[in-house]
Amino acid sequence: MERIKELAELIERNVTVDGTSETCIPGLRFVRASHVSEPVYSVYEPSLCIVAQGTKLVMLGEETYQYDSASYLTASVHLPITGQVVVASPEEPYLCINLQLDMNQIFEVIQSSNQGISSDSTGRGLEITLINESLLEAVLRLIRLLETPQDIPVLAASIKREIIYRILQNDENNSLKHFALVGSQAQRIAKVIGVLNREFAQPLKVDDLAKEARMSASSFYQHFKEITGMSPIQYQKQLRLQEARRMLLTERLEAAEAAFQVGYESPSHFSREYSRKFGLPPMKDMQRLWERF
Repeated sequence: MERIKELAELIERNVTVDGTSETCIPGLRFVRASHVSEPVYSVYEPSLCIVAQGTKLVMLGEETYQYDSASYLTASVHLPITGQVVVASPEEPYLCINLQLDMNQIFEVIQSSNQGISSDSTGRGLEITLINESLLEAVLRLIRLLETPQDIPVLAASIKREIIYRILQNDENNSLKHFALVGSQAQRIAKVIGVLNREFAQPLKVDDLAKEARMSASSFYQHFKEITGMSPIQYQKQLRLQEARRMLLTERLEAAEAAFQVGYESPSHFSREYSRKFGLPPMKDMQRLWERF
């Protein structure tokens, strides 16, 4: 597609080094990688990701998603994922945009466009959808604003609304609609996910989370797993391990100290789960990472 080619050119014009780069458009980031990457562990926030060049693999729980320039990814809720660039080279680097999505704005677009959906529906909080020309054109107009920064405060918000509208127009992609509806089951689960992201180091009581979502324990468990691809306990574990790894790498804590700070009572239990997740015990993993940097 000519528009995909233009998108890649615009990204390369604005980004010359590998990594994630913020732009002066609020919520818009560019990602560049010249080589296939190791798995990267992070938490996706509600966002749109479009690959202009290369291929990305995303793992959520036990599920694997792959997307490239023929498709795009939407995350409707905060999700702990494992991402890996699987197609990239210095000659044709991996190039991607990431645009944060505002649920309040999504709800406004749903209301103004009279798009209906059942409040009892839920679905996976991460979706891969075939890209279309109308969405690409809206995204390109947003990125072109970087060439005229004085236009950003006036035009960026309206173009973001159009991007959301184009996503919602796609019949395959109902996930954003579910999460934007106040009082819907998906929106109530999203609220609990917010609590888990803030308080992951605290002991987990599924009954309390179910009450927060105004659901029975069994209904809460079912909907939570449908949305995130994992149980509440598995979700909490992913957050704990990812945060512990970040602390070990950036703050150079002892493994036992990191374990206690993220909520583990037993350092040996932490070490076993860390090894299962990242392939090496904590300090051996750190030695490998420190040598790389």
